[in-house]
Formats: sequence, C-alpha cells, structure tokens
Amino acid sequence: MATSLRRPSFTGCSSSPPDADDEGVRGTCEDASLCKRFAVSIGYWQDPYIPHLVRLSKERKAPEINRGYFARVHGVSQLIKAFLRKTGCNCQILNLGAGMDTTFWRLKDEDLLPSKYFEIDFPMIVTRKLHSIKLKPLLSKPILDLHSEDTLQMDGHTLDSTRYAIIGADLRDIPELEEKLKKCNMNTQLPTLLVAECVLVYMTPEQSANLLKWAANSFETAMFINYEQKERLLSSGWESASAVDMMELYSKLPRAEVSRYEIGKEFAPCQVIVNERRNCLHPLMICFFF
Repeated sequence: MATSLRRPSFTGCSSSPPDADDEGVRGTCEDASLCKRFAVSIGYWQDPYIPHLVRLSKERKAPEINRGYFARVHGVSQLIKAFLRKTGCNCQILNLGAGMDTTFWRLKDEDLLPSKYFEIDFPMIVTRKLHSIKLKPLLSKPILDLHSEDTLQMDGHTLDSTRYAIIGADLRDIPELEEKLKKCNMNTQLPTLLVAECVLVYMTPEQSANLLKWAANSFETAMFINYEQKERLLSSGWESASAVDMMELYSKLPRAEVSRYEIGKEFAPCQVIVNERRNCLHPLMICFFF
C-alpha cells in the first residue's frame, strides 16, 4: 500500500495471539527504551528524538544502569561511524531488534547516513514506532526530506522509503525476514553492517545460529556487532572476530564525559561497580566477513 506520511493511514493486519515468551522479549524492549530515555533526561548523552518515542518514567534508574547504557550507546555508535567512514557511506545498515532506537535520525544530523538504513523488530513494536513517526514531525520530516518519490510504501507493519525502512518481522523466521528485506530493496552486494544489541540471547541456540549463518552467507562484505561469545560467530561462518568487555570499553570513553559524571553524586567509582560484576559481563563482539 502506498501512503503518505502527511496523511497517515494504517491498513488492518491480522495477527495470531502473542506468545507468552514473545511478550517477555517485547518487554525487554520497553525496559531498555525507558533506561535510555532516563539516562538522556539527566544528561548522559544528547538525543532529541527519543523523547518522541519513549515516555519518561517516574522511576529513577540506578547509577550503574545509566552508566552501562552510556557505555553501550557510545561504543556501538563509534563502531557504526567507523564502518560508515570506512565505506564512504556507500553501504547499508541492518539494525536487528531495533526497538525504539534513534540511530537513523542521529546519523542524519551528522551527515553520516548509509545508502539505506533498515530496522527490524516484532510487528507489534514496529506498529508502535510507526505510529509515533507519523504523529511527530521531528521524526517524519527527515524521512520525507530524503525520499525521492511522492508516496511512501507503508502499511501497519512496514515503512519503506528511499533511505530508511522499518520492517515488522520475526528474526527466527529467516525466509520471511529475507523476503521482506528484499521487498525493501536490500542490496546484498553493498558492504553491510548488522547490529544486534542483546538480541540473540532471547533465541534458542539453533535459532540464533540460523540467523548468524544467514548473515554470514548473504552478503559479499559484512560486519556484525553484538554481545555474544566469539566462538558462536566463528562457528557460524564468520571469518574473524574480536571482542572487548565493558570495562575496556568504558576505559575508552571520552575522559571529559567520564569525569563529569564520576565526580558527581550520581556515581560510585566505575571500577568498583564493574569489577563486582565482571564475571557476568557481556563482550562487545565485532565480526567480519569479507
């Protein structure tokens, strides 16, 4: 269905009753979004878009939660920008399990958009995000400004424009995922960055292995950012992998930013907090396939 963001209209879509386990996974999207929204509200990083997607919770988040998201957002952002600069932005990004992520809009502000940016998540989450995009000019205008046609391809679970697509799909259903991405003009010949923040852990080992193998086999040149063990990626067809733990990532944050928070009453010393949890830290994984 072709429709305009200026005159938004959803078509009705039938769906099966939500699975209880899937409800739990969708709940993690809500929790992560609220944590990021709170961290932004008290100044950890700048994001003018997340207030238009996520309400501000009255509940304060623990200092280590705020700092953890600060490190995660900064680390992933730097890797994305490095990939874009390496490819001269002649590439595509697939954000798997994107939730209420605002990377597309923030990259546009920095003039660092890829040839096309894709977001994939459960249809229910995508419907909610599309509703916000249609109602909020700050979100819809950048998409319209970059669009080269009079209308956008949109229905209740999909929006496809020239530079941005958001797709409602189940990452466990590879044929459906691939079909929907191809309908939105995914180009397997372009260098491709896949981002999956805390996504694979909510799949069975077989389901996540299938997704990793599909990603390794589908693109001529690709890079994958996620939080998993190196061996899982290497055994799924990725040619090389490297990882850092969150303490190492935190140590590389801009010192001025770190000092600004550590001298305030918001934080206990970072080293103490992270060392207490070192045994349960996730690695930030970067895998390559060329």
